[in-house]
Amino acid sequence: MFARTLPLRFGDCDPSGIAYYPSYLRILDGAIEDFFASLGAPRNRMIDEMRMGTPTLTLNLMFQRPGLQGDELDIAIRVVGLGRTSLDLAHTVSARGETLFTASHRLVATSLDTHKSCAWPDDLRTALTHHLEKTNAHDPAT
Repeated sequence: MFARTLPLRFGDCDPSGIAYYPSYLRILDGAIEDFFASLGAPRNRMIDEMRMGTPTLTLNLMFQRPGLQGDELDIAIRVVGLGRTSLDLAHTVSARGETLFTASHRLVATSLDTHKSCAWPDDLRTALTHHLEKTNAHDPAT
């Protein structure tokens, strides 16, 4: 599991001080960027050297409680599936000891040159496999 704590800022909230849900997506994307950087694949390397992107194929969020301005968001990212070109992540975002929302998320490795899916590079696949929760792996043919 990868964990990151990020603040819920004034600009992330509506006028009542409750998190504006599109802000969650931006914050979550930043945590995923940090996750890939921790694997040795910061976005600038992925784009400039590896010539690959990781667009979202599916994203399913389940909101449970509102986030409030000033909350410290505890973000947990788990790798629950790794295919030839796909990556399944499970996210849990909490604050004040309570889960605010969970998400299931599938990313796909794509070539920035052809805009088609591509296999994960060996070094990145090895790093992702290290984080893979074995009990939930999906079909490696995807």
